[in-house]
Order: sequence, then C-alpha cells, then structure tokens
Amino acid sequence: MQNSVTTSIDPDLCIGCGLCIEVCPAKTLSMQDGKALVTGTYSMGCGHCEAVCPVNAIRVETLEHPFSLFFAVVDDRWLPHGEYDTAQLVRLMRSRRSCRNYTDREIDQKLLEDLVKIGTTAPSGTNSQLWTFSILASRRKIVVLGEHIARFFDKLNRMAEKSWLRLFSKYFAGDGLGKYYSRHYKTVREGLLLWKKEGKDTLFHGAVAAILVGGKKAASSPLEDGLLASQNIMLAAHSLGLGSCMIGFAVEAIKRDKNIRKVLEIPDDESIFAVIALGYPAEQYEKAAHRKKIMPRYPTLLRK
Repeated sequence: MQNSVTTSIDPDLCIGCGLCIEVCPAKTLSMQDGKALVTGTYSMGCGHCEAVCPVNAIRVETLEHPFSLFFAVVDDRWLPHGEYDTAQLVRLMRSRRSCRNYTDREIDQKLLEDLVKIGTTAPSGTNSQLWTFSILASRRKIVVLGEHIARFFDKLNRMAEKSWLRLFSKYFAGDGLGKYYSRHYKTVREGLLLWKKEGKDTLFHGAVAAILVGGKKAASSPLEDGLLASQNIMLAAHSLGLGSCMIGFAVEAIKRDKNIRKVLEIPDDESIFAVIALGYPAEQYEKAAHRKKIMPRYPTLLRK
C-alpha cells in the first residue's frame, strides 16, 4: 500500500494557517515556528493538504497534475457541500440503466481512458488507490473474450449435467454445482446455443468495448474499491452518451479459469471484480425506471 511521503511545502508561500494539519488523516504534517512542515514518515497520499491550502504552498508528487480529460472540461474548483443540484444527480442515477442493445459504432480509446480516470475519483480503503483497469477497446477483442468465456461455461454445463457430480458437490463442496444447475444451467445452455448457431451475443449484448475493474490484493478493501470505481464509470458513461452493463458471468469465468486470466494478462496479485460492457446505446426510454421499495432499519443500540 502507498505510504511513502511525497508531500512538499514551500516555506516562502506557507502562511501558517494550519488548515493542512487539521485535514491530514495520517498526521504527516505538523506546525513548527509558525510554518507547516512535513515531519511524519507515513502518508495516505490523499491530497487533502494540497486541496485545502489557500496559497498553493503544498504539492503531493504522487498525485497526477493536472486532472484532465479528453472529452470533458474539468472544473478544478472544489464544490462545497450542499451546492449541487440533487434533483439532477438523482436523475442521472435513475436514468442509467443496464444497456443490452448497442449500435456497432466503435468508441474512441481516449473516451475509454477518460472513464477510467473518472473511476479513480471514487473512494478507496485507506486511500490505497490500488485499482486496476484493463480496457478492451474493440468489438473484436470482446468477441475473443466471449469465445473464451463460452468455452468455460460449456465445460461447466457438461459437468453440471452429471447428477453424480452434483451429488458430490452437495456433500463435499457446498452444493455449488447443484445451485448453478438449478439457477443458471438452462439460461447458459440457451445462450451457448445461440452463440454457436447464430452468433448471437447474449453475454455482452453486442457491446463494442469493455473495462475490467480489478484491484491489487495488497489493498485493504479491493472488492469494495473496485465496485465503487465501477459505479463512477457507469454514471460517467451515461453522461458521455454511452450505455453500460455489468457482466457478472464474465467475472466468474475470469475468477475460475486460469487460461482466461492468462489471455487477459492479469497478474497473480490482482483480482477482477467487475466487467463493464460499453457501447453507444440502440435503445431509448421515456422515463426513469422505479426501484423496489426499501424499508431501512433503525437499530436502537441499547446498552445491556
């Protein structure tokens, strides 16, 4: 995890306000003789100190300067709490749907890189920022990955068809194969037949690109980090004119098939937590969809 200190403070610019000391979560900085100084040996690399400094006296070298995008102009000003249009934020969140109909228009690689960069604005456990992003930037690469995944599930289906293997799984492997057989076997079989006979893509739905979001095992919470970054990517994709869909079957295949990991050049210290299919949508809605009703709990936390 990132813990090296790359923070520097210009003593000629520092006015000794102490704001950087207040926001530093790692106690990397302290006040001496009326000036802020780097005195700690550990840094989270969060950039809070740099962002709060009113005179631009602080710089964290591990951070990318500037934060820029190819397909959008970045406003570097901090947005104060409560000063955004919540109605429009909720509208974006509700309007983003899982897209399963795409045109064949390819996506500019720079736009995919923008999505990755936007993904990194998500929070991460202890600010480790140990995400990984693999970009499949063409329909051809999606098809190749789809073929590998199809072979994996074809083999899994043939195993699930054997009642004795399901029985073995029930007693010695947590009934994983039996649960797969009852929940997914039929749907996967139909999808494989359509893929083989008609070339119909029921996995990626004709998407022309994909972003694989993963994390290094050294991160404190790699799964959560990856999923938070994925949400950022999908919301940004909608705002930039793209449709998106999380492909859970692809995640499972990558997790369990070493050959697929090898083809994707995924190192051993990395796990994939989300596969996001992307493309220009060939579908349009009249209104935002509703969600299932949620009933929050309010724990009393009574002392015994």
